[in-house]
Amino acid sequence: MNIAPNSYSRTRSRLLAAAASVAVAGVIGVGALTSGTSPVLADAVRVEAPQVQGFADVVERVSPAVVSVKVKAKIQPTADDGSDDQDGLDNLPNNPQLRRFFKEFRGFGDQNSQNGQNDDGHRRFGNRDRNNDQPRPVAQGSGFFISDDGYLVTNNHVVEEGTAFTVVTSDGKELDAKLVGTDPRTDLAVLKVDGGGKFTYVDFADDSKVRVGDWVVAVGNPFGLGGTVTAGIVSARGRDIGAGPYDDFLQIDASVNRGNSGGPTFNLNGQVVGINTAIFSPSGGSVGIAFDIPASTAKQVVEDLMKSGAVQRGWLGVEIQPVTSDIAESLGLKSNNGALVSSAQDDGPGKKAGITAGDVIIQVEGKDVASPKELARLIGAYSPGKLVDVTVWRDGKSQTIKVDLGKLPASDKQASNDQQQQPAAPAKPDTLADLGLKVTKSENGKGLVVTDVDPDSDAADRGIQPGDIITAVNSNEVNGADDITKAMTEAVKSGRKAVLMQITRDDNNRFVALPVAKG
Repeated sequence: MNIAPNSYSRTRSRLLAAAASVAVAGVIGVGALTSGTSPVLADAVRVEAPQVQGFADVVERVSPAVVSVKVKAKIQPTADDGSDDQDGLDNLPNNPQLRRFFKEFRGFGDQNSQNGQNDDGHRRFGNRDRNNDQPRPVAQGSGFFISDDGYLVTNNHVVEEGTAFTVVTSDGKELDAKLVGTDPRTDLAVLKVDGGGKFTYVDFADDSKVRVGDWVVAVGNPFGLGGTVTAGIVSARGRDIGAGPYDDFLQIDASVNRGNSGGPTFNLNGQVVGINTAIFSPSGGSVGIAFDIPASTAKQVVEDLMKSGAVQRGWLGVEIQPVTSDIAESLGLKSNNGALVSSAQDDGPGKKAGITAGDVIIQVEGKDVASPKELARLIGAYSPGKLVDVTVWRDGKSQTIKVDLGKLPASDKQASNDQQQQPAAPAKPDTLADLGLKVTKSENGKGLVVTDVDPDSDAADRGIQPGDIITAVNSNEVNGADDITKAMTEAVKSGRKAVLMQITRDDNNRFVALPVAKG
C-alpha cells in the first residue's frame, strides 16, 4: 500500500517523538515520565584547592638547616686484633706467598700515607686503624638545626652507641658536635655544634592542624647519599607501632630509607611536622609507609633535653589495661574509653592518693582518657611533683582524686612479700557451671583458684586458665563460690549483662568480664 507524503511525514514525526520520549525516560528515569518533572540531582563534590606547582621553593629554604650525622665509637680490641702481632698473622706458616695473600685480603699492605691509601689512591677493603683508641664509624643518620647557635635534633637510635659525632652541612662542611641529651622512650636526641657561626634553623609546626592528605616533604641522608628530598602526603595520624609507651606517630608515604632517621618532614610552610624514625619494610627499603614523631612530642622533649640533658616525667604508679566492651558493660560505663587499673603499686603516688584496682581512669585534668596509651602520654607530659586531678569511675559513678605525681622510675620496681603463709589443706573444688569454671580456695585463704575451665565456655574464650586466682568480683573480695554467685545475681537485678572478675596470674593482675547466666 502506498503512503501519501503527508501521511508519511505525520507517521515519521510520531516515531521520532516516541523515540525521544524513550531516550528521555532512559536518562531521567521513569518517575520523570509519570510526574512530568525533571529530578533535582545533588551537586558533585568539588574542592577549590591551590594547585601545587612544586616543592623547590620550600626545599631551597629549609635544606641548609638539614644535616647528615656521622657517629663513631671506640671499639675495644679483640683477640683477632693481636696487640703483640703487628699483622695478626703469627699463627700462619712461614710462607711468603701465603702471608702476602692474607695481607692483601685483610687490607694490610704497603701504604703511601697515614690515611691508608694504596698506590692507586683507593682505601683497601678491610684496612684497620693501628690506633685502637681512635673512634670508628658505627652509624649515620640525619638531623636538623633548631637554633642559630648550633642545637640540632636527631634520633636516639642514631647516636646511642656513639662517643664522637660529626655533622655534615648541606654545603659539605664537617663540624664536630657533642651530645647534649637523649630520651630513649621517644627515640629523640639533641646534639650541639660549637663554632661555625650562625646556622640556618627551622621551627616546629603545630601538628594538631596537620590533616591526613596534607602534602609533606622529607629531607635527609638516605644510605649516606647526603641531602635527598622526597615528597608525599600524610597517610594517617595516631599510629601505634609498639615502639614505646608514647607511640603517637604520623604516617607518611614520602620515601624514607635507612639514613633518613632523625631527619625532618616539612609542611609547605617550611615547618617541621615530624621526625623520621621508623619504616615498615618487608624488603628493607621504602615501600611508602614511614612513621614520624609528631612535632608536638618532639618540641616538648627537645626543650627538656636542652635545659637539663634529660626528660623528667610524671608517674602515677598503677598498672593498667584496656576497657573492653564487656568490661564497660559490667561496670555500667557508656563507652569503652578509659584505662582500667589492674593494680596500684604500694609505693606509688596513685595508691597513696586512693586509686585502687578496679578503678577506671576516665579523665586527667579534665582531659578525656581514650585508652591506656593516652593515659601514659597525659601523665608523662606533667613534671614530677605536679598535683593533678584524676577522675575515676568507681561503684557506678565518677569521682575525682587529687594525685601528687611522682618521678618515673628508671626501672620497674617489683613488689616483695616477706610473710610466709602456711599452706591450707586442699579444699574440695566447687563448680560454677554457669561460668564454665571449677574453683577451690587458695592456699592462703584469699581468693579462689581455678582448677578447670570448660573449653566451650566464655571463660575459656576470655583466656582464663587453670591456676588463675579469682581475687574479686565487681570490686568485692572473693572468699568462696557463693561470693561469685551473689555478685552474678546482683548484676542481673541491676540490669547488667556481665560481672567483672579480678584475676591474678604470676603475681600480675588483670580484669576479665564474664557474661552472667542467661534466663
